[in-house]
Amino acid sequence: MSESLLIDVNASKEEKYKALIPQINALVEGEEDVVANLANITAALKEAFGYFWIGFYIVKNGELVLGPFQGPIACTRIQKGKGVCGSVWADAKTIVVDDVEAFPGHIACSSASKSEIVVPGFKNNEVALVLDIDSDELNTFDEIDKKYLEELMKTVSKFL
Repeated sequence: MSESLLIDVNASKEEKYKALIPQINALVEGEEDVVANLANITAALKEAFGYFWIGFYIVKNGELVLGPFQGPIACTRIQKGKGVCGSVWADAKTIVVDDVEAFPGHIACSSASKSEIVVPGFKNNEVALVLDIDSDELNTFDEIDKKYLEELMKTVSKFL
């Protein structure tokens, strides 16, 4: 794959996802290294959407541990059921948060984060990791993000 994505900066959010997902699939196809794939996925999402923070937390030894990410320094470990990421791990379903200040128990890794979406990824029907995307604006994420990021996580689950 070329070193840059083919994404129209003027396209709608849905059009960007429709162009991006096949490019990510091609990027990770044939690559077995999980860290390399997760790193490239975060970079592709950051390049396409420019969100404040994009990264993965991987389930290791009973907690979520920071994996590949793009953005400022992040929380390193998160307990099951704590914050948005820990809640997604516990409930095994996507959570969209319009205002992180209104989410009970939100873990503020950065005060600049205003809204968030967290999507689980599965291995053997268990949550193996979560994709966490933060915006520095309120009300950034919606059903379009949920739909396409859940589709993307199906690709991720294939190489876990």
